[in-house]
Amino acid sequence: MEKRPEQERIRIEKINYLEEKGVKPFGQRYDRTATSASIIADFESFSKEELEANPHTVKVAGRMIAKRRQGKIGFINILDKFGTIQCYISKEILGEDIYDIFIKSDIGDILGIEGTIMRTNTGQLTVKCSIFTHLAKAIRPLPEKFHGLQDVEEARRRRYVDLIVNEDSRRVAFMRPKIIRAIQHFFDNQGFAEVETPVLQPILGGAAARPFSTHHNALDMPFYLRIATELPLKRLIVGGMEAVYEIGRLFRNEGVDSRHNPEFTTVEAYLAYSDMEGMMNLAENFFKQISLEVLGTTIVEFDGNTYDLSHFERIHMVDLIKRECGVDFWQPMSFDEAKAVAQKHGIDVPHHFTGVGHIINAFFEKYGEEKLQQPTILYGHPVEISPLAKKNDKDPRFTDRFEIFMGATEYGNAFSELNDPLDQMDRFTRQLEERNLGNDEACEIDTDFVEALEYGMPPTGGIGIGIDRTVMLLTGKTSIRDVLLFPHNRNRN
Repeated sequence: MEKRPEQERIRIEKINYLEEKGVKPFGQRYDRTATSASIIADFESFSKEELEANPHTVKVAGRMIAKRRQGKIGFINILDKFGTIQCYISKEILGEDIYDIFIKSDIGDILGIEGTIMRTNTGQLTVKCSIFTHLAKAIRPLPEKFHGLQDVEEARRRRYVDLIVNEDSRRVAFMRPKIIRAIQHFFDNQGFAEVETPVLQPILGGAAARPFSTHHNALDMPFYLRIATELPLKRLIVGGMEAVYEIGRLFRNEGVDSRHNPEFTTVEAYLAYSDMEGMMNLAENFFKQISLEVLGTTIVEFDGNTYDLSHFERIHMVDLIKRECGVDFWQPMSFDEAKAVAQKHGIDVPHHFTGVGHIINAFFEKYGEEKLQQPTILYGHPVEISPLAKKNDKDPRFTDRFEIFMGATEYGNAFSELNDPLDQMDRFTRQLEERNLGNDEACEIDTDFVEALEYGMPPTGGIGIGIDRTVMLLTGKTSIRDVLLFPHNRNRN
């Protein structure tokens, strides 16, 4: 076993000291009556003299993150979930034995302090300790106060330490659930029902992605960790629930970078009798309302840019490509003609590309995506890359589908849902052909879903929005790993 550093050995010796004093080193229940936030809220308006004239007793608890001592008195800072509160410690009040326990306490120890509210000569609200309670011993010392966890990767590996020493990490950790609550409020207020669907799925579908595979021993069946919640949610529309949403964890066996994590969270919502246009309006209201509830404004600063979430440009994919590189895919062309155009513009055409739509999408990814900096709704995706979206009535080469972009990053995907079971089966079959040609992100044939459609699904609009990226946007974090409490990390070696 690796030999412990001297500081840790000394702290372990203090465990024996506490036991000899009759103090449990790892504590017991402690009933707080106040927090750092409630003390400020309740007593900020009181003067020093008013607090002395009308003593208020409180019990606070938290981690000691600062300690200053001069002879028979000392000051400590206690950190709880809301922030810090200063406490005044006096040998005269506590007595020699308890004061000695205070002297031997270490930064990082968890303490309970009971006492009265006072103001120091400098005016700082402080708890004047009358009862000092040791609650838990910290064996490992915290990083140095002014240096913290400078190694970003180490901070993500040891998030528990990062949360102690990094105020901004605590801000983001508590902001994320507020954003999720705001998302729930948004959909609940519009009559959507929040539902849950299976994480383990026997058929790969709902998106184009590589899955994580597993095996169910009792059923002796292969399963996938879901890559999307789409197909089960649409079954609920068939069943007559009409407006449903799910906030769910998805899993994709793909790369890790500043905007991708193998497991991530989305919200998907489906509304019967709506369509792509209805989902566009919903998407714009979504970002506007979430931002207003969480931040109190629709103006967001992110990665050096300013976004107004109350305004989105709407543009067709073909128009964007024509604007950025001059190629006009509105003009009919054969697959071979499109391949020749692609080669002139330095675009590779893989073996599994089977239609002009694949090439159109490749043009968008090379020439158009980086241009979508301000809030944009990009619509009109080719049918080849949209196996679950309804074809456009005026031009069946394209679908009634859109994606939401800001800062050249996709935040959501939506469409008029395909509810024609015959067309859906044909799309699934084409996806299977792509899979056989080497596209390992293509969907499988979900015959049960086609059967569900055969019972009749009303015209429906559907949308999926990435929650992690939305949290990044509203907290100003440029890496997804900074809005996940426990992101996936490579081995240290």
